[in-house]
Amino acid sequence: MITLTESAADKLREMIAGRGEDESALRIYVKPGGCTGFSYGMALDGPKDTDLKYEIQGVTVVVDKESLSLIDGSEVDYVDNFDGSGFRIMNPNATSTCGCGSSFRTADQAGQPGACDV
Repeated sequence: MITLTESAADKLREMIAGRGEDESALRIYVKPGGCTGFSYGMALDGPKDTDLKYEIQGVTVVVDKESLSLIDGSEVDYVDNFDGSGFRIMNPNATSTCGCGSSFRTADQAGQPGACDV
């Protein structure tokens, strides 16, 4: 299961308002790459039949089963401060992360390390 902070849920509801069905949910995914092995991805998207679907604080969150195995238990936050603004994923499964903040590895999966695309 993925959770959203109140700040993330507020920002997502604002972003999704007025969008069509094909951008009605937050998709969180993991892809091979990044300097540590896996990279996070997030996009506004429509749910697919094979997705795991969660309703969290009025936001539909969709995740494919392969990604969920790497990010289960993660929390998505939205921060807006002097360092900048954006979404952050706090992943309890990550045993190593990259300085860019978007790349990670788990205790039993290393992924495919490569360039960190920020």
